[in-house]
Amino acid sequence: MTVARFEIFSKVIELGSFTKAAERLNMTQSAVSHAVAGLESEWGITLLIRDRKKGLMLTEVGQKTLIYMREILNQMEKIKQEVAFASNLEAGTIRIGSFASATSCILPKIISKFHKKHPNIKFIFFEGTYDEIIEWFETGVIDIGIVVQENRNTNLYVLPLIKDKMVVAFPEGHRFQEEKTIDVQDLQEEPFIMPKGVYRSHVDEIFSQAKIKPLVRFEVQDCATIASMVQEGLGITIGPELFLKDQSKIKIGNLKQVNWRSVALACPSIQCASPAVQAFLTVAQSIFTNENEFHPN
Repeated sequence: MTVARFEIFSKVIELGSFTKAAERLNMTQSAVSHAVAGLESEWGITLLIRDRKKGLMLTEVGQKTLIYMREILNQMEKIKQEVAFASNLEAGTIRIGSFASATSCILPKIISKFHKKHPNIKFIFFEGTYDEIIEWFETGVIDIGIVVQENRNTNLYVLPLIKDKMVVAFPEGHRFQEEKTIDVQDLQEEPFIMPKGVYRSHVDEIFSQAKIKPLVRFEVQDCATIASMVQEGLGITIGPELFLKDQSKIKIGNLKQVNWRSVALACPSIQCASPAVQAFLTVAQSIFTNENEFHPN
């Protein structure tokens, strides 16, 4: 049993492929397969099931042991970073989980400033839903993640970043363009594009509080696709201002019934975080404490 085998096994699961893991680790596919098989043989258990239709699937014991493998790998990464920082030779990797609008609108600002101070730190990005990000924390996939505080896991250390307002998006020339604020009741007869992704719960809450049901024409997962459909006049939608304000070919308006989502950075523990993660949190805090554009009155 070696840490190297843990790293290989974890990478196979992360990428869902022996071939991709071999390419990422600069190894042959046979070497990767041999490492995983050696781990299974040493322990006398089956960790992976190889299914032609479903691909690679973890067994129950595989799921449980993977969590501990990742914990060991995370601790090794922290040791490497501590030694590197102490020697003034920064090194290491930060694994970040995020959702679409945060990936495009929040992370670049932080990473740009962080990279100027710590150019040797590498990043691995995972993009998913709110629930997936929380699951990635629990299974050790990520070191740090962007979460919505209303749904946060109380066991996480949380650094608030912004309050993101939910707004109405509509095509150019729409009647809402003349309104200072839009009453949610006025959306009732409009063809509506319902998001299936990370902020669906906020949209549902808005309509639930107004005790109305939208006239849903489409249900769409991808934020960019929703914006494109609004642009083409296929319907209106409700979504986060953080994302929609940068879509130049659609218009947005404020809801009379104001609704916010609080976006934050989170990690399992600030005390146990690696030096690189702690430095990343410090940079993020310096940016969003000083920038009024993300802190509405």
